[in-house]
Amino acid sequence: MQNIKISFPKAGVALIELNRPEKRNALNNATLQEIVNCLQSLDADAAVKAVIVTGNPTCFAAGADLNELAQLDVVSIQQDRRPQLWKCIDEFSKPLIMAVNGYALGAGFELALHGDMVLTGDNAQFALPEIGLGMLPGAGGTQRLARLVGQQLTMRWAMTGEMIPAQTAVQHGISSQICPAQLTVQYGLELAEKIARQAPLAIRVIKQSLKSIHEVTLSQGLKLERQHFVWLAATQDRQEGISAFLEKRKPEFRGV
Repeated sequence: MQNIKISFPKAGVALIELNRPEKRNALNNATLQEIVNCLQSLDADAAVKAVIVTGNPTCFAAGADLNELAQLDVVSIQQDRRPQLWKCIDEFSKPLIMAVNGYALGAGFELALHGDMVLTGDNAQFALPEIGLGMLPGAGGTQRLARLVGQQLTMRWAMTGEMIPAQTAVQHGISSQICPAQLTVQYGLELAEKIARQAPLAIRVIKQSLKSIHEVTLSQGLKLERQHFVWLAATQDRQEGISAFLEKRKPEFRGV
């Protein structure tokens, strides 16, 4: 892999670092493909319980690679594999944490929006600047953002390209926490490690339940939640969790 780096700094935790500093981590197709390949491998690895994606201290990802986009006409855009790559990222089944420092612009912002949780350094800046190029966000920027912050703010930010500082991102639910910029990845690792200690089957269905909330009615969502609740009753991890609580010891979850 040339455009990302992968490491395993904590038990059960994988760290993906975007690694195109000369391009401010611009997301070309090759980079997205490497992210997808890595996530698919990690999804199949039972030892991995949670994944963090980050950039560098000054830039998460500064958008799509415009040199690549400039070569696409209407026909080639329709044949472009990027929508499928974004879909693969969305389908990752394990907890996906975005640790954002510096600029997360355009496709970089959209990548952050694919995370289940976002942590922002106090130097983070989000924006959808595509309007300045005569375009709109094309990887879920309008749809995902509107579901987080509502139509009014999304209209403003998508139509102006205004910068969204870290404090505003947390205030409106784009991010769950502001961290000192030099500690963002560390905070992400601590969060991922905490998640990695939990029952993996329960974590998986919690993610499935929450990802469905914008696609189903409340009654359908409650039915799905109940189905997951019943299904977990058949797992050994559930029995282990209850037994450990009653015996006043830490549970040992095995994902079965």
